[in-house]
Amino acid sequence: MDYIIRKIKKAEYDLLNDFLYEAIYIPDGVEPPPKSIINCPELQEYVFEFGKRKDDRALVAEVQGNVVGAIWVRIMNDYGHIDNDTPSLAMSVFQKYRGQGIGTSLLQQLLLVEKSFGYSKISLSVQKNNYAVKMYKKAGFLVVDENSEEYIMTINL
Repeated sequence: MDYIIRKIKKAEYDLLNDFLYEAIYIPDGVEPPPKSIINCPELQEYVFEFGKRKDDRALVAEVQGNVVGAIWVRIMNDYGHIDNDTPSLAMSVFQKYRGQGIGTSLLQQLLLVEKSFGYSKISLSVQKNNYAVKMYKKAGFLVVDENSEEYIMTINL
């Protein structure tokens, strides 16, 4: 599949709400929550006023003119927060486009961007049963903390 990875456009910031919902891990056989769940404060931390903080950065994957995936970082007090100098990462790819290398490409490109901005590491939180754990580990992320449901992972850039 042909796709391009590019910087998000300001006019596309609202798409991050859609990708935030897509990033919610839903185990097989579990009913997805209503889309309104993204309005709760702990999830809005990922997208509220995106682009207004100096460390807000996002890339998107585009297929035939349509945005099908997004990855973004910001320094925030989220589930993957480890300190006030480390951006936390969020990403998702629409279901139809998963398993085709798009997520891996988004991740690789964002790591290069963050390194070019002088960041030394990135953190994230991921459900232990999420298939994306393998992708993060393959990219070099290491588990630095965990609870019963999630891993907190970081990568040195």
